[in-house]
Amino acid sequence: MGNRLSKIYTRTGDDGSTGLADGNRIAKNAQRVEAMGMADELNCHIGLLLETLPDQDTLTDTFRRVQHHLFDLGGEFAIPGSQVIGEDHIQWLEETLDQHNNDLPPLKNFILPGGSMAAAQCHLARAVCRRAERVVVALGHEDSINTASRHYLNRLSDLLFVVARVLARREGAREILWEQKKSGL
Repeated sequence: MGNRLSKIYTRTGDDGSTGLADGNRIAKNAQRVEAMGMADELNCHIGLLLETLPDQDTLTDTFRRVQHHLFDLGGEFAIPGSQVIGEDHIQWLEETLDQHNNDLPPLKNFILPGGSMAAAQCHLARAVCRRAERVVVALGHEDSINTASRHYLNRLSDLLFVVARVLARREGAREILWEQKKSGL
């Protein structure tokens, strides 16, 4: 890789534009840049989730792998027309999701975010993942994208939901169930 990042500030973005990996420049508020930023933000939330897990946790490898996928996803958005995320990524998420969901009791009610620090952070990452998915859908309406990237985010949010349930139970906390009668004043 060399010294690609030897100088952090370039001043080239001072005009409100940013460079894509293909050399083109676009506005910093363009939907493509928003998608790149959402992949980065979600990756940060996954990193924070990892810091709530104990050393040698079985989920560490899973979420480190997800972090690499998210970095690749951001790169995919930085190069219009590229495809890095594929069906194999989605299949891995589905298999991982099924493994974690197998031992959970069926849901009979909605769950509120919380239950433990790790579960709450996992729910926050899930909500950010859903926002990232909405941004990618919007990008797909104005530009051509790899639809597997959208599918990946959809499955990842499902995995984060299931893992939040796993973490709450594992940490001896109970899931906080939504109760309709408590919604009123």
